[in-house]
Amino acid sequence: MSDPRITPFSGRVAHSRLQGQIEAPAFSAGEMLRLAAPLADLLRHPDGPRDRQILFGARLCKLDQQGQWAYVQAEADGYCGWLDADALGPDHPVTHRVQAPATHLYSAPDLKSREHAALSLNAQVEVIGAEGRFLQTPQGWVPAQHFAPLDQPETDPVAVAESLLGTPYLWGGNSHAGLDCSALVQLALLACARPCPGDSDLQERALGPSLPENTPPRRGDLLFWRGHVAWVSVPDTILHANALTMSVAHEPLKQALTRIAAESPLTSHIRPD
Repeated sequence: MSDPRITPFSGRVAHSRLQGQIEAPAFSAGEMLRLAAPLADLLRHPDGPRDRQILFGARLCKLDQQGQWAYVQAEADGYCGWLDADALGPDHPVTHRVQAPATHLYSAPDLKSREHAALSLNAQVEVIGAEGRFLQTPQGWVPAQHFAPLDQPETDPVAVAESLLGTPYLWGGNSHAGLDCSALVQLALLACARPCPGDSDLQERALGPSLPENTPPRRGDLLFWRGHVAWVSVPDTILHANALTMSVAHEPLKQALTRIAAESPLTSHIRPD
């Protein structure tokens, strides 16, 4: 059976590329849009539970709509779900991404001006001008030091993840306001322009083969348990968004292995390609 998280089929409309692969009442190529809200929950079904979140500027393919709810597939990772249709805007070029954990969109190129919205790491904007230390976007002004051109990715995903230390834990969260274990991995890899699925089980299957047992861990490795994933920050320490501290935090590796083993053994040790 196809995984509904990454299979663009709302139950009524499927993406046209699935013709001949699944049975559906209708097929469509969809409409390419971008998220125009600072952040939006991606829901399992209309008005249902959150599976993930989508960031400002993310490109989405809209396939269906029921009332206020639009069914979309995210271009970045293929994740599918429902979100508030009012959060969608027209497709447009994007040139820069947020490289800071969080920033603000201002009404003027002045740090004392009123902010319009908070933007999180990896949100994308179109820069159309500059004044002083601010960049101009169609929606307002942003601090230049918090942004980088899309063609200048980060190089160390663990350093990106470490910039989110202390962020509150939030199931399905993908932003500086709150995130979960798989989001900490995805946000860091996407900042480095490296593809990454949205959930830990998908990441475990996609990011590389499991290393032989007893391979010494090193910075940048990923450790997987059933329903959980963590970065190795240094050989004896992991970095993860976890329910113990309800935050992004470091934890001694041996302590984590012992503690988590009560619920799940380690399933994979991966060195992402």
